[in-house]
Amino acid sequence: WYVDGTPIRVYRNHESSGVAYPSKQAMRMYSSLWDAEDWATQGGRVKTDWTQAPFTASFSNVDINGCVWSGSGSSCGPSSSSWMNQVLVASDQQKLAWVQKNYMTYNYCSDAQRFPQGLPPECSLA
Repeated sequence: WYVDGTPIRVYRNHESSGVAYPSKQAMRMYSSLWDAEDWATQGGRVKTDWTQAPFTASFSNVDINGCVWSGSGSSCGPSSSSWMNQVLVASDQQKLAWVQKNYMTYNYCSDAQRFPQGLPPECSLA
């Protein structure tokens, strides 16, 4: 996922390792505002300033680049040269690391309390 040319999320396909991946159905982009400060904000250490409400989110000039799912297949096909089958180049890896360092407040792959029986399998895959 890119926002304004900056990668903000990578969701790799690890189906061969038993990790669910939406390869046979369409993905959608949603956004929402909700109160998760008790678990998603550094264990509740970062509090929401409710005096700043109401909170509003909006999109403008949205350009979504994806593949169309027709029910029997994807418009992108299985080509290994497709953009979605490429790895991030070094500069994009650096941008993603910067975004994670400066904006990510919660990473479920680091939340051993939430997963006392062990982290989800995708957390240990590269």
